[in-house]
Amino acid sequence: MGYMRICFVTRGSLEDYAKNNAGSKADLLCFSFQALGEVSYERELKGETSLFEDVALLSKEEQNIVVCGCFTDARGIRRKSVVVAEKGRILGVSDMAFRIDAGEYRCGAGVKIFDTGAGKIGIIVAEDLYFPRVIETLSACGAEIALCIFEQQEGSLEQTIMRAHAFLYGVPVCVCAYGFAQAADIAGKLKFASPQSPCFYDFEREQEYHLIEIRQRGLYRRKKSGF
Repeated sequence: MGYMRICFVTRGSLEDYAKNNAGSKADLLCFSFQALGEVSYERELKGETSLFEDVALLSKEEQNIVVCGCFTDARGIRRKSVVVAEKGRILGVSDMAFRIDAGEYRCGAGVKIFDTGAGKIGIIVAEDLYFPRVIETLSACGAEIALCIFEQQEGSLEQTIMRAHAFLYGVPVCVCAYGFAQAADIAGKLKFASPQSPCFYDFEREQEYHLIEIRQRGLYRRKKSGF
């Protein structure tokens, strides 16, 4: 099925990486939330900042895909988001779909899969990792890998969820958080974990399908009478 080389950057800014680690030879660069920090859509549109442009430029310089977490501000509505760029072009921004207990960050709309030259990449934003519907949707829609951009992990909880999701929904899952990166395969096994930044993981594409049947009540249809 082929390999995808992923470089996880779990510390430092996007600018720091561009200055000190150019030429990674990775198919995909994955940054946690510390890389961009706060992004104001209004200031971006006015040209006062160019943070999304920096992501696009890095993907152009490296000739690969860049996935980067950030905190977006749309006229006071703040969200946890992930921007995706490929070879100089912004493919889109995915927002966290679930909001827990009226938290500081608002929820966005839907989950996204980005069809790239390296494969179909499903994005999980922060605490969306805790909701099985997100990975279930990515799996049903054909994602080859699920990348979760997280803030900071709390013990082993995120690793346990990551492994369970990969096994239950047949999609390899990677988590890039502040200070730590890890990955699980579709057997639910931990394939990679590292506190180093940057660190590299050679992801092997795996897809396996099974026929699942279930009996359930409901969907009643009256039998048609004969003519």
